[in-house]
This record gives sequence, C-alpha cells and structure tokens, in this order.
Amino acid sequence: MAETYRALVVDKQGDDVTTSLVERGMDALPEGDVTIRVAYSSVNYKDGLATLAKGGVARTYPLIPGIDLAGTVADSKDPRFKDGDVVLITGFDLGVAHDGGFAELARVPADWVVKKPDGLSLRECMLFGTAGFTAGLAVQALEAHGVTPEKGPVLVTGATGGVGSVAVSMLANLGFDVAASTGKESEHAYLKSLGATEILSRDTVSAETRPLDKGQFAGAIDQVGGDTLSWLMAHMKYRGAIACTGLTGGIAFKSTVLPLLLRGVSVLGIDSVMCPMAERPVLWDRMAGDLRPKHLTDEIAVETDLDGLGGVLSTILKGGVRGRTVVKLA
Repeated sequence: MAETYRALVVDKQGDDVTTSLVERGMDALPEGDVTIRVAYSSVNYKDGLATLAKGGVARTYPLIPGIDLAGTVADSKDPRFKDGDVVLITGFDLGVAHDGGFAELARVPADWVVKKPDGLSLRECMLFGTAGFTAGLAVQALEAHGVTPEKGPVLVTGATGGVGSVAVSMLANLGFDVAASTGKESEHAYLKSLGATEILSRDTVSAETRPLDKGQFAGAIDQVGGDTLSWLMAHMKYRGAIACTGLTGGIAFKSTVLPLLLRGVSVLGIDSVMCPMAERPVLWDRMAGDLRPKHLTDEIAVETDLDGLGGVLSTILKGGVRGRTVVKLA
C-alpha cells in the first residue's frame, strides 16, 4: 500500500472555507475497521453544500467530502471483509462527519460497507451512487404503495438532476408512463431519451393551485418540495402517492387535509442516508437487475477526476450539472 494518498480537503478557519487538493500520509486516515482503495466516487448536490461555510452538511473540519465511494478492500479488521473484496458505501456519516470518497484511500466502519452486487461494475455503482440509491428507494416505495403502470402516469420533478434522471429511466424501464418536469427547455430531448413521454415546465408544477384539482398522476417522485409538493398534492389521482426525495425548492409547502381524506393521497418520506443495512444489499441487487436503467451509460453521466472535481462542485451548486458525474480515483 502506498505511503501517501491524494484527497480533496475542505477546511474552515473562522467564516472562511477553503477547498484544496492535498497529499496525505497514512496517519491521516480516520478510525475505522476497513481500509478501501477507492476506484470511483460520485458528485451529489450534498457534496457541493459540504464546501460552503453555511451549507449545513459538514459537521467536522478538516473534511474530505464525498458521500459515495466504491473500491477494493486493502485491509480489514472485520471478519466480514477480506483484502481484495470489491465494495461500496453510500450515506451514513461518509463525507459529512467522517472523511469520504474524494480520496484515493478511505478508512471506514465495517457496518457501512456493502459488497458490490453482481452485474454492476464499480463505475456503474457510482453512476447510481446516493442519487441512484435514493431513486431506487423511491420507486420501491411507490410499488409498495400499490402504484403500478396500469394506475396511470408517474411524474418526476427536478428530472434533470441525479435522482430525477435515474428515476425517469428506472420507471420507464419498468413500463410506467413517465412525465418529467424541468425548468430547462434545452433538456427536453435528454429527458425523452431516458424514457419520459411528457415534459412539464417547472412553472407549471409550482403554480398556485386549488386544494383539490384534476387528478392526473398515480404517483410522483419529488426532488423539489416547496410549492411543487403543494401542486402535486392537489393533482394526485385517488390513492396516489408522492415519494419525497429532496428540497431544492424549499422546505415549506402549503396544502390541506383534503387530498389525504377525499383521495387517500399518501406522502412517502425517502431517506437514503440511514437506510437500514439489511435493506441495502437487496436494493442494490435490484438495481443490478430489474431496476437497472437502459441508460446506465455515458448518456446519463460524465466523468471527472480529483483535478477537475472542484469545478464540478461549484457547478452543481448553480444547477448546472445534468444527470450524474462520476469521479475516477484509481
């Protein structure tokens, strides 16, 4: 094992936050049971927030961001893992309160580690990453609630982002009629290439509406929240369900109990960070199988490395990143 490793490190002095590429010695690795030679990570909006002084993500400094990683076990003190095992991690405290995936080496608690599913490469695992895992949880939640293709269309909001892009492709692959909303007219062709059959503007799905309006959708995966969630509540069909995965449009929304009482609408909270470990390998196996998008390719993702990572983190905060960005470490 090399005596040093490269990493992107965020540090804070007073109100100033700096982001820099550094060469670290092995003694800088945090505590943990499993040391992983990182092959790939991925960029999520949360990683961008970790670089901001008031981003509300980083809970310790200095910190290596990166809430996802995939690689090969280099050393393990836990009998569940051995040198050479191919593994991945999403969520928990990775890249938040514990050094994360934007480094060539990582040391983590064994309870966070999932063995790579058959049928996915390490790169493909990070094409999913937290965003794809969240999309998979949302699709499963809708299925568990009884939302099927026969019940009607499903709307995905914030559809050009990481969660949205994967969700559109997953749902289309399962046979759903998928509507997608975006504020980017230039991305309509992209969303249709992923399987969306209808495109709604961001203004349409965030407009003021009556407490109960025309029931249009059997389900929704909402990455936006705010006024968009208010609109969705009013436009769900009888016993429709909304899987809430994000808050890019704000944390507050306005509604009444009428959609709940008169249409039996359900709002399903989706949390990928602390998802129980027993559920994770099962979902990853599905993501390698029937939930695997047909578009798990460069059509839905681009690649960068540590040297280009700073620019991507800045761009994602401005809403300028489409789909997924994979970070190649090895």
